[in-house]
Amino acid sequence: MVNLSQVVNWPNKVLMLPSLIHLSLSDCRLISTTTSQLLSMINANSSSQLIFLDLSWNYDLMETHNLDWLTHFSSLQYLDLSRVNLSQVVNWPNKVLMLPSLIHLSLSDCSLISTTTPQFLSINANSSSQLLFLDLSENYDLMEPHNLDWLTHFSSLQYLDLNGVNLSQVVNWPNKVLMLPSLIHLSLSDCSLISTTTPQLLSINANSSSQLLFLDLSYNHDLREPHNLDWLTHFSSLQYLDLNGVNLSQVVNWPNKVLMLPSLIHLSLSDCSLISTTTPQLLSINANSSSQLLFLDLSYNYLTNSVFHWLFNATISSLRTLNLAENQLVGGIPKYFWNLCALEYLTLSYNNLNGSLYEFMSNESSCLVDSLQDFHISNNRFIGSLPESIGNLSNLQTLDVAQNSLTGVITEAHFSNLTKLKMLYLYSNSLILRFSYNWVPPFQLYSIYLSSCKLGSAFPKWLQSQKNYYQLYISDAGISDIIPAWFWNFPPRLTYLDMSNNQLHGNLPDLSSSRLDDFASIDLSANRFDGSIPLFPLNMASLDLSNNRFSGPVSFLCKLNTPMLLESLNLSNNTLSGELPDCWTYIRDLIVLNLANNNFYGKIPDSISSLESLQFLHLSNNGFVGNMPMSLQNCSELITIDLGANNLFGMVPPWIGNNLPNLVILNLRSNQLYGRLPLSLCRLSHIQILDLSLNKIEGTIPECIYNLTAMSHTMDTISSAIYADNISRGSYTDYASLVWKGRELVFKNSLRLVKMIDLSNNKLYGEIPEGITNLIELVALNLSRNNLSGLITPKIGLLRNLQSLDLSGNQLYGEIPMSISNLNFLSQLDLSANNLSGKIPTGTQIQSLDASAFLGNPKLCGSPLPNKCPEDLHPNYINTQGHKKENDDDGFITKGFYVAATLGFIVGFWGVCCISVLNIRYIMKRLISNVRMILA
Repeated sequence: MVNLSQVVNWPNKVLMLPSLIHLSLSDCRLISTTTSQLLSMINANSSSQLIFLDLSWNYDLMETHNLDWLTHFSSLQYLDLSRVNLSQVVNWPNKVLMLPSLIHLSLSDCSLISTTTPQFLSINANSSSQLLFLDLSENYDLMEPHNLDWLTHFSSLQYLDLNGVNLSQVVNWPNKVLMLPSLIHLSLSDCSLISTTTPQLLSINANSSSQLLFLDLSYNHDLREPHNLDWLTHFSSLQYLDLNGVNLSQVVNWPNKVLMLPSLIHLSLSDCSLISTTTPQLLSINANSSSQLLFLDLSYNYLTNSVFHWLFNATISSLRTLNLAENQLVGGIPKYFWNLCALEYLTLSYNNLNGSLYEFMSNESSCLVDSLQDFHISNNRFIGSLPESIGNLSNLQTLDVAQNSLTGVITEAHFSNLTKLKMLYLYSNSLILRFSYNWVPPFQLYSIYLSSCKLGSAFPKWLQSQKNYYQLYISDAGISDIIPAWFWNFPPRLTYLDMSNNQLHGNLPDLSSSRLDDFASIDLSANRFDGSIPLFPLNMASLDLSNNRFSGPVSFLCKLNTPMLLESLNLSNNTLSGELPDCWTYIRDLIVLNLANNNFYGKIPDSISSLESLQFLHLSNNGFVGNMPMSLQNCSELITIDLGANNLFGMVPPWIGNNLPNLVILNLRSNQLYGRLPLSLCRLSHIQILDLSLNKIEGTIPECIYNLTAMSHTMDTISSAIYADNISRGSYTDYASLVWKGRELVFKNSLRLVKMIDLSNNKLYGEIPEGITNLIELVALNLSRNNLSGLITPKIGLLRNLQSLDLSGNQLYGEIPMSISNLNFLSQLDLSANNLSGKIPTGTQIQSLDASAFLGNPKLCGSPLPNKCPEDLHPNYINTQGHKKENDDDGFITKGFYVAATLGFIVGFWGVCCISVLNIRYIMKRLISNVRMILA
């Protein structure tokens, strides 16, 4: 693992050593330019004595067309080119397999492809007959559909590994493989073997396969026909059989086929869908047929306690390893295990075993006391305390009782005789560890898992005696102390250190010279450390100092001016300040960067674009200013961008939609962003959380919003978290701080189930696009406090998973659609401060809401508002003929009534008019006559 990529002329320096016979250059970052040096500098004399050559894990070693330099190694017996890309190398089989002394060849994961097969076929028997070991595993595309004939040349082959090579279309592969006369080891794991293979296997005669000792057929899920394992009887010498992941649930009487193999000592049947109905078949086997077994793995099946009957009746006295994890076992641990005198490894984890451990541990005189080395009962339901008699297991190396419901006190007496203990797993119980201050344990542990156990307020001094541990987990252990200076002198192999969720305080020392394993992980989060952040080793992969009281700048990132291996950095929730340093080019491998909830200010530096592997970026709740750096578009792997609650300004950049295809979370809430929403946001097909609230964004909501297809797909209930699993030491689970139903909450384990859009508190106008109702998996939609107008679409009821809907503070008008009553999961609704009118739709969810959800709409009426609708004040009833009527007395009013009334009105009206005209004429005549008489 020495980096030779920049070393000039290394082949001439190394291969000219006159006595060199063994050379290992695995993972030395050799590149294709090396090939030219090899060709020009190596002559036959300089390399002819080399016997062993390992060039594995040098991905970029080969030039496209050249392996000619290999021909100089005429004495070479061992060659490992695993994970060297040979896909473009012309005629490599003739270069490799013509080496006259070669007996061991490893070509695992070399990107070999099917075009290689004709080259294989051109090899003659003499050139390859001496080969004993051949590994072609993980070359998925190696095989042509119909040809394995080239294998017949390898007449001396004893070891063949084809794991991960697709053999599903290869005709009659069993006769090609199993007819190799010297073959004793055959690995065919994950080769896509199918049930049609069975007849070919049955056609093999006993002589052709009787010498085979090792057979791995694991994870060929479709291998077995429902009723046939008869072909196994041909393998009379078989000692090792692995059928993990092969479905045996429908195979008739498989125990008699498998366990009757006379030489079998290792049997792996994990994840074979074995069920409890198998037990009668097991019980029918006599003790002699299985008594030679040393290793038995039945984990990840559906076996019940009845499997114990077979185990104890079969009297497998020779059994050394028994794995029954992940089954359906209940009750206590049978005491009969104490009679398995050779048992060294016992795993009963991940079942439903319960009760106290006292009864099982009470047999102190059993032979198991002297034989048991690994004892695993984690993830069950055991209660009570851990018996002191556990200390009688004098050869115990691993004690795993984690994730039960154990209580009580652990003292020195529990460990007094456990001098060989290496792995201690007590985490996720309610145990109290109480040791004297100067206690020195009799063991040297490699793994220490004590999280959630209470170790006392003082830092555990007994750890000072432990010099070899590489994993230390003491989170949530109730420690409230300053870490003593001796602790920082870490063991040289330390890989994981987790002391989170305690009350540890004080300053951290300079740790740059601490001895840590490459890609180590340190988690000191959720404590009370203060002061500035010190220097850390360059070879760390993960550092979590979040939720402490660290202050000052983060200059430690730049002080060493040297590239770091860091992949995850979490400094959130401290009081760190200052501008971010512009030295991110030293941390190119960073996947997680979380600086949220601090006091940083200034612009986000452009050098952050060098983080090309970055997936999770959290910079929220700081004082960053300026535009979102355009250089971020180079971080094309981003899944989360959380820049909320800063002072960023400018427009929402179009490159977010154009250049970040994997984005799932975009939070730009509470900044000073303005302008229109770019249409490119609609290209974010994986987006599940879009929060642009509390900005000054204007314009309309894009019609193309229906293209946010992740919000219209069925929820992922299998993996409900958003995480990265490509961090060297473990994985990272992301989180999001969201305003949910009016409260700010943090989502983590259920984050993938949250699909929401929040555009509230902006200056958006226009109508709500109807296409938003295509996003049927939305659980929260907040468009409040904008200037949106128009009707609420009648299709709103299509958002069937909606739990929170806020359209308040807009200019929406018209009636509330009846379909809103179809939102059965709706628990928070706010339509207040609009211009809505009419009656509020009836429905269980709607009427159970507070009236405040509808206030500020003067023309709205009905429950839960206090003001009644007119039809509620003067209700209309319906008669049996379906005609509306105001009261019971109106039953006689018919159409004829209305016609007669109308005609009567017309006649009466004109009659009155005529009489009035005649009266006026008569009055006028009298008036004129009287005037004339006066004038006369």
